[in-house]
Amino acid sequence: MIDTKQFLVAINQIAEEKGIPKEKIIETIEIAIAAAYKKDYGTKSQIIRSTLDPETGQIKVFQIKTVVDETRVKSEEEVTKEEAMSDEERLSFLEEEKRKSEEDENYIRKVRFNEDRHIMIDDAKKIKKGAKLDDEIVFPLEPHDDFGRIAAQTAKQVIVQRLREVEREVVLSEFKEKEGEIISVQVQRIEGRNIIVDLGKTTGMMYAEEQVPGEHYRIGERLRVYIVKVETTTKGPVISVSRSHPKMIAKLFELEIPEIASGVVEIKSIAREAGARSKVAVFTDQEGIDPIGSCVGQKGSRIDTIISELNREKIDIVEWSEDPGEFISNALSPAKVLDIEINEEQKEATVTVPNDQLSLAIGKGGQNVRLAAKLTGWKIDVKSPESEDISSEDKQENLEETEKKDDDSETTKETGAEDAEKNTEGSDLEDSSDEVLENEDKEKEGAANEKTKEELETEDVKESKEEK
Repeated sequence: MIDTKQFLVAINQIAEEKGIPKEKIIETIEIAIAAAYKKDYGTKSQIIRSTLDPETGQIKVFQIKTVVDETRVKSEEEVTKEEAMSDEERLSFLEEEKRKSEEDENYIRKVRFNEDRHIMIDDAKKIKKGAKLDDEIVFPLEPHDDFGRIAAQTAKQVIVQRLREVEREVVLSEFKEKEGEIISVQVQRIEGRNIIVDLGKTTGMMYAEEQVPGEHYRIGERLRVYIVKVETTTKGPVISVSRSHPKMIAKLFELEIPEIASGVVEIKSIAREAGARSKVAVFTDQEGIDPIGSCVGQKGSRIDTIISELNREKIDIVEWSEDPGEFISNALSPAKVLDIEINEEQKEATVTVPNDQLSLAIGKGGQNVRLAAKLTGWKIDVKSPESEDISSEDKQENLEETEKKDDDSETTKETGAEDAEKNTEGSDLEDSSDEVLENEDKEKEGAANEKTKEELETEDVKESKEEK
């Protein structure tokens, strides 16, 4: 007999440590007792179940048999034919039987009769009046509390494995309810580009694409994340978290702004480029309430808290409108719109802005108009009164072409400078060679003049001697 006092203390302790309901723990112990009983006192083909009363510690063991008739049992010919099959043929046959039973609810899947598992309907009615096909007939067995070492080891393995499965199920159900919510976590470790965060009972994974560009995470750092998805794998529940998801901004607004949490102010749409800038469209149908002012707060206190949580990511709050033209004009803020042309069939809009605000409407790298297009769901072309249309889809291409032209012009300038240097060096060499030749000619001419002078002096001396 079990010491009920110690038994209840152990159950309460496990339930508290693992966060598992007591009923699940008792159910696990009943499965383990049935496995140990079958190991020592039953046969392999028997279906054994047990019950445990936690108050008294009393154990009851039963054998279960399923009610069948001739239509549910395979004939000797069918059994012989199945035994003659190869392993591949038998596997294919079983898969086909399973498929048929899943597709047709009325399909009867025959079984091989086993006295330890089945009982014919006529015999079942003798034990239980009103017995029907597929009913379970319970046969009490003599309980035992003296199990051998192998049976005890089997029971231990069943308990450990079952408790682990139950713990996974509890964690999965708990975080499944929190899917789409924001929670506070701690960075546990870094594996390559992925971040493992501590969620308390389990861990979460923040993949590289769910991280904010420019953010650097340190082990032990606490941060808020958005639970994207909870799924079950062979290694247990995998919880994907994110800091770049657009809905994270919506949840932060709900936490920091009471009007949004209560539903007075509604977030209609969000466009986000994580780490750089976001646009949020808000709306209210109640008079006397400013939706933008409610989100900004006194002296920007509410929005500053959200911006700080997102590491100073810029957030534009605009007012949503049913009128597409007004909504698109608001979405392009801080730029002012002069005129707008709407094509509702193709959901395209051509917006005219002042010349001095064209770059402001487009934004750095086309960011402002790109976010406005995402926020409204419209294709937006921006132009000034004196310029051509600039499509929201072509902003990046134009930017890349401009950068390419700048690079080409710089390359041309560098090449021209190099050619000029080479030409200068060539002309310098030519000038220096001309000077050398000119000096040589002068030296030769001087030498010739000196030689003529000497010859003249010699002739004068000869003439003076002859006269004497």
